[in-house]
Amino acid sequence: MKKAIALLVSLSVMASALFAQGGAEAAGSSKKAVDYPKKNITMICPWSAGGGTDAVLRALCGTAEKYLGVGITVENKTGGAGAIGHAAIKNAKPDGYTVGMITFELNSLPQQGLIDFTYADFDPLIRVNADAATLTVKADAPYNSVKEFVDYCKAHPGEVSIGNSAPGSVWHIGAGLLANSTGIDVKHVAFEGAAPAVTALAGGHIQAVTVSLAEVKSQLDAGNVKCLGIMDSKRPAAYPDIKTFKEQGYDIEYATWRGLALPKGVDPAIKQILVDAFTKAEQDPQFVEAAGKLNLNLAYLNPEDFAAFLKQNFEDVTTTMKALGLVD
Repeated sequence: MKKAIALLVSLSVMASALFAQGGAEAAGSSKKAVDYPKKNITMICPWSAGGGTDAVLRALCGTAEKYLGVGITVENKTGGAGAIGHAAIKNAKPDGYTVGMITFELNSLPQQGLIDFTYADFDPLIRVNADAATLTVKADAPYNSVKEFVDYCKAHPGEVSIGNSAPGSVWHIGAGLLANSTGIDVKHVAFEGAAPAVTALAGGHIQAVTVSLAEVKSQLDAGNVKCLGIMDSKRPAAYPDIKTFKEQGYDIEYATWRGLALPKGVDPAIKQILVDAFTKAEQDPQFVEAAGKLNLNLAYLNPEDFAAFLKQNFEDVTTTMKALGLVD
């Protein structure tokens, strides 16, 4: 009997020791997760400085820094219609110190053979915003509505140039959707981002752009350009005089989106820290106010919902591109 009791005591001591060891390891593991981040984070932007993607990303990162406790440096890696920047995000070291803003183009480049990867090669964090396209022209242009623009294009086939952010980009497809839906013949002019396209419009080098309101805001406020319509379900709150396409007789709705993602392979604990920090940043009054000033439509999605959105959007974009003849 004494031997049995001694054995039970011995087993109990061993179990306690193992439990304590496991608890220590768990605590150590937890502590390791808390130790992140230990240095500044690099945020890759696939588009040029000054554009809508750059503007919203810098505002979000500036707010997120106070939740992460480290600095976030935005690096603009442009070129290849967004291909270079997205590839840089995908190929980054999966240690949590390189994050990136993925955009609509991630779901339009693969079909054209411009990249050999898809949304499935990324680990999504959050969707940040979604913004409708506008039809914006020079302030002194001879048309003041979508119908007048369409009529002018029909009277001058092939003469009107519409700038976009790159071949096969969100705004190129937006311009293609406009042309296809209204039966107009226009020239599509590619730029490395929306910002240079808007600058070219203000300078009179092209006749129109189909980019977001955020991306034409500064030129619009300066009186250099005017918006003939927005491809949204409602008028923008800050510019209630801008009518929707539907109000003007054209059933066209079209928008871009932006979100954050990691390369595959980042520790789930680190990913969660980033998700928590950027979720708080998105909801922070400081960022909400900044987004409002930029006329950005915040459209948050958590990692799971963002992943589902990416899959559905890829399928929808592929169908649209085929209908417009942009891909076979």
